[in-house]
Amino acid sequence: MPKNALVVLRYGPYSSVGLPVEHRTYRLEGLLAVLAEDGHQVIVEKIEDWNVVELMVNGEIIFHCNIKDLEFGGDGKLDPLCKEARIAVLNAY
Repeated sequence: MPKNALVVLRYGPYSSVGLPVEHRTYRLEGLLAVLAEDGHQVIVEKIEDWNVVELMVNGEIIFHCNIKDLEFGGDGKLDPLCKEARIAVLNAY
């Protein structure tokens, strides 16, 4: 995948520590940082599927995971799911 590719990051609501179910982006910060570091343009969209994160390139879902499995905050460099997502985007073509 060339730099400056368009990646759509779709995420659903989740509940944390007994708080109500809401769309929160705290767990997406590392993933967004990793994709931005590679020069990709990321569009963030809310979806209604609970606990879901999906990355789409050219209208095709190339990566998905449970949002609760992503590390909270940070730069994503030590999160194995962020590394896996980065590789999926690089291999999208």
